[in-house]
Amino acid sequence: MTPRDDAPAPLDPVPEPHTGLMGRFRNYFLTGLVVTGPIAITLYLVWWFVTWVDGVVRPFVPLAYRPETYLPYVIPGWGLVVAFFTLTLVGFLAANLIGRTLVDVGETLLGRIPAVRAIYRGLKQVFETLFSGKGSSFRKVGLVEFPSPGMWSIVLISQSPNEDIARSLPGQEEHVSVFLPCSPNPTTGFFFYVPKSKIIEVDLTAEDAATLIMSAGVVQPGSTPDPKKVAALAGVANAARIANASKLQPEPAKAE
Repeated sequence: MTPRDDAPAPLDPVPEPHTGLMGRFRNYFLTGLVVTGPIAITLYLVWWFVTWVDGVVRPFVPLAYRPETYLPYVIPGWGLVVAFFTLTLVGFLAANLIGRTLVDVGETLLGRIPAVRAIYRGLKQVFETLFSGKGSSFRKVGLVEFPSPGMWSIVLISQSPNEDIARSLPGQEEHVSVFLPCSPNPTTGFFFYVPKSKIIEVDLTAEDAATLIMSAGVVQPGSTPDPKKVAALAGVANAARIANASKLQPEPAKAE
């Protein structure tokens, strides 16, 4: 069979646009930014924390016990080491009979000050819940229909309300206290009580939920950024930009 004259000619494959030297530099720059950005920010935060602890602890250490007294430079992290051993010693002493007695006396004195009493008791309960290892606060992640029907937000499931609050809540259904972090700063948010049946528990850890919230959904749980994929995406974006720019250019006039 001979091909028909009116048959459409086969389409030629679209050639890949050449990104050029500047496009390659742009791809390499984005790849380097993705690789080094998290490392640099992590090191900066660690360095800030270490220097902050050193600045707080150093005034309480006598000059005779400071390394910079005998060395021509300051050793970073010395205050963090001192703070670690000091807290460990305080915990050891508080576990004994004499230490517990002193702690009880101190709590009794703080309990007699109206303004300090509420702050101390609240902070003590928070620290006991977070660092005791026995509580279940913020270990489960769920979805709540908020702020309007059809819109779902990630929440961290906390403890159930006490008996007084549970009796005051409307309805007979069991309620759970949840914390709804804000994006991109998960340290701020909303705390409210919600019926247990209105919560959809999801198989996520609190760390994955925090990453998802801080990245505003860009980094999904279980996904690891690959520099090669980032470079490929940058190349595709650059090619699309070149293609769109070529479409906007006026076509040359045809000779009559």
